[in-house]
Amino acid sequence: MRILGISAFYHDSAAALVEDGRIIAAAQEERFTRKKHDDDFPHHAISYCLTEAGISAADIDHVVFYEKPFIKFERLIETYLMFAPRGFTSFLKAMPLWLKEKLFLKRLMVEKLGEIAEDVDWRSKLLFAEHHQSHAASAYYPSPFDEALVLTMDGVGEWATTSLGVGRGDSLTIEREIRFPHSLGLLYSAFTYYTGFKVNSGEYKVMGLAPYGRPTFTQTILDNIIDIREDGSFKLDLSYFDFCTGLTMTNSRFDRLFGGPPRGPEELLTQHHMDLAASIQEVTEIAVMRMATALAKETGIKNLCLAGGVALNCVANGKLQRSGQFDRIWVQPAAGDAGGALGAALAGYHDHFGLARPAREGLDAMVGSYLGPSFSQEQIETELTAAGAVFTALSDSEVIARTTDALTEGKAVGWMQGRMEFGPRALGNRSILGDPRSPTMQKLLNLKVKYRESFRPFAPSVLREDLEDWFELDCDSPYMLMVADVVEKRRRQMTPEEEALFGIEKLNVARSEIPAVTHVDFSARIQTVHQETNPQYHALLSAFKAATGCPVLVNTSFNVRGEPIVCTPSDAFRCFMGTDIEVLVCGNAFLSKDDQDPALKQDYKDRFELD
Repeated sequence: MRILGISAFYHDSAAALVEDGRIIAAAQEERFTRKKHDDDFPHHAISYCLTEAGISAADIDHVVFYEKPFIKFERLIETYLMFAPRGFTSFLKAMPLWLKEKLFLKRLMVEKLGEIAEDVDWRSKLLFAEHHQSHAASAYYPSPFDEALVLTMDGVGEWATTSLGVGRGDSLTIEREIRFPHSLGLLYSAFTYYTGFKVNSGEYKVMGLAPYGRPTFTQTILDNIIDIREDGSFKLDLSYFDFCTGLTMTNSRFDRLFGGPPRGPEELLTQHHMDLAASIQEVTEIAVMRMATALAKETGIKNLCLAGGVALNCVANGKLQRSGQFDRIWVQPAAGDAGGALGAALAGYHDHFGLARPAREGLDAMVGSYLGPSFSQEQIETELTAAGAVFTALSDSEVIARTTDALTEGKAVGWMQGRMEFGPRALGNRSILGDPRSPTMQKLLNLKVKYRESFRPFAPSVLREDLEDWFELDCDSPYMLMVADVVEKRRRQMTPEEEALFGIEKLNVARSEIPAVTHVDFSARIQTVHQETNPQYHALLSAFKAATGCPVLVNTSFNVRGEPIVCTPSDAFRCFMGTDIEVLVCGNAFLSKDDQDPALKQDYKDRFELD
């Protein structure tokens, strides 16, 4: 049986294809349209899934959408009635879109699918899963567990904002929920908005900013805004928020509590904002830890699966892992709404039709999350040639050797290999790589390549077999969703003057043997690299280790601020030419910036800046 899962019309639309319970393909629409967080119907992602499987649209047995629009509309109407007459402006803004499209989503879906294949009876094939059911299915069914608690946390689906499920064997049941408007995800998003970042995409910036601050507002938040009980259940004081009926996340009462209006997107970050980030991060960790601890004691189940946007908070995940409440924790790598497409397909296969999970191979059923498109060497060379690139075609061993040389010389390397990753993290197939030992690499990549805020940390990729020699982590972290500290022996002894530094002053102080991936609190967002899931990337790390004694590389996503991760060779070449990346490796094609036509380089730079 072939089931296509779709998420769309909110943010991060995506498509995923499951065949006889196995994940065949999955991709976000933004990677094809080059529109960050594209929320449109995923025509391109669906087309890719069909191509990857070698099938036509008529071969799809069922299509499952990742949430139920009528229940969501019910929540919208009930919320406006609850707060009326407040929120009338927001109501007027929302209604036309709902009445035109979202309320009649089944008809819209049939129309959109008909644009892919008009001779297919899509109406008879279309199913709908609930939002948190999709998240939970994406977490449990691909996991390596035969029994697990399944915790999903995000802003809001239809009504649920947090759900607890239990997976056993081939079945998954949702047993309890916390419902809108009480939401840990919306609370974090409120602080994302207040500190000047974009809701639904800037939350990870708040998490990265937190170590520069002190959690001086934690108690203020706990005393006024959220009541977190011992079992982890929680309730918000809605008088501080405007997300139920307004056009912003917070209101004037929130402003008074925290000493002023929200920060503008381009305003200077101050210590006040850093302290707010540290505080909401600590509150989130308290809530997650209490919830997980209570559930572990109540059920005795020793495995935990996580999904939903809050599950991308890898700092909280790392603390939960170290708490010892669970033997093993598995986080869906596409934990946000894009992963809902995969969860919808799996929920259809297992929950709706009651079909068994296939035998698992490898670490889990996600195939390393390398579920997107790949390109043959011929396709790569054709695209690069058409773009005017100058490159050398190398053998496999020469690619590893030349790339290792470039890295040891301190160069930033664009690395595009194999199938594109599904989810927000680059995992060694659409990555920008660097030498983690360089004290200037973080600044170079942030300001000259990524064009983003200087405080943002970078992640280390480390050979799994060397993990515990470098980081305080003793479990797999293949999806870059666990944070742990650099081990003591790899840290640098700080001087009294360095210890006394405060806030953003900490940024340029080397803290370990791998300063480019060591955050100001000695932490790192770790990706363990496994030979069985990515042999080429494992080989590159092994060669770098042989040359330097260090089994770690800087790994950041192959994109710049405001753009999706690259998908095609043409995307990679454009990013390479428009930034200060010095080397590009696409498949077996090796490109040096010095070899490129100077006029073409300037042309790409100019076009890049205009975009």
